[in-house]
Amino acid sequence: MSIFGSMKTAVSGMSAQANRLSTVSDNIANANTTGYKAVSTSFSSLVLPSSSGNYNSGGVQTSVRQAISEQGDISYTTSAYDLAISGDGFFIVESADGTPVLTRAGDFSVDSEGNLVNSAGYTLMGYSYDSGVPAVVVNGFDGLVPVNVAQSGLSAIASTSAYFSGNLNSEATVVTDTTTLPSTNTTGVTDDTQKMSLVAYDSLGATVQYDYYFTKTGVTTDANGAVTGSTWEVAVYRNADAATGGTTSFPYSSDAVSVATLSFDADGQLTSATDTDIVDPTTAQTISMDYSSFTQLASDFSATGSADGQAASSVSSVSIDTDGVVSVSYANGTTKALYQIPLATVASPDNLTLLSGNVYTANGRSGVTVTGFPQTNGLGSIQSGALESSNVDLAGELTEMIEAQRSYTANSKVFQTGSDIMDVLVNLKR
Repeated sequence: MSIFGSMKTAVSGMSAQANRLSTVSDNIANANTTGYKAVSTSFSSLVLPSSSGNYNSGGVQTSVRQAISEQGDISYTTSAYDLAISGDGFFIVESADGTPVLTRAGDFSVDSEGNLVNSAGYTLMGYSYDSGVPAVVVNGFDGLVPVNVAQSGLSAIASTSAYFSGNLNSEATVVTDTTTLPSTNTTGVTDDTQKMSLVAYDSLGATVQYDYYFTKTGVTTDANGAVTGSTWEVAVYRNADAATGGTTSFPYSSDAVSVATLSFDADGQLTSATDTDIVDPTTAQTISMDYSSFTQLASDFSATGSADGQAASSVSSVSIDTDGVVSVSYANGTTKALYQIPLATVASPDNLTLLSGNVYTANGRSGVTVTGFPQTNGLGSIQSGALESSNVDLAGELTEMIEAQRSYTANSKVFQTGSDIMDVLVNLKR
């Protein structure tokens, strides 16, 4: 047995307890840090070769463990930009130098440029709706842009698509006199034509009303006289061009902006719809019409429809739902999706590399980063107006502190005893 060996063992014990005390102090200091994950010290023995009659004391080594996968409590706030993750996953944020990292700290606020930035200065990243509904890049951070909620002034969106759905009465009379068809734009139509109107929007946000006329134009039969199909004409005009002062809107001052043909089979199901687009030369826009939900059954005419787009309106609020969709609401009651916030995860979250600012990066032990939208593939949901608290147990940390102090003192006594024995040996020489 070596006296120096026992002293070195005591030193390794004091060093290990000092590491333990360091993790305790870090946890206590960050007990109120949003999204902070507690760290702890684990011990393992270091054994040196010994013989049956001679024991060589070894030592102890430490490693730091992170409780990143342990969920913290959710506390609610008054800010819609405070975000908490309930379940697995991390926000993808970007540092000032453009490096993407992961975090659970969702205490975001709007900076001078309108971007959502947390208290550590990291910018929240998401996918934009500028090119339609976004698709996630599962194995990287390509396509992510800063989430910007600066929406001011008025906004208008031109209509590009619309739909009508309902039922056309299969017992309606076929109009054979082409001069009374709405598409001819003569002085009037028969009572067998049904009329509906729909409002769309031009590029300036002004409303444009279109009048739709549904007329049965033909029936096909087989050799036995059984009905095998029917056709309908749908003529569309600008309401602003309608005749005034009479009992009918005809004749309109301009031609129809769309004349579509709907074909139905013997069961009243739509088989084809041709020339359905509205091409409006006045507003210089094309609106794609969808009639695919129409049926032709023995029931009264009924129809309902809607067009996309938005009238000129000011922004009233911004909201973030559990799927991470950032939407803006306008004063006229319409909403528009701006971004969708993804979440990222790794196979072993507790092995992520911790960086300053309560952020993490992936490494070989944690596994590669996988990205997805909230509430898909095992990822958690996002709660707006809430924050995830630190998962530090303050009472447990105080207990750890006392234990570390006692163990450090005991190891120091071993070192002191070894030092005293060395003094005895040195004094033998005198």
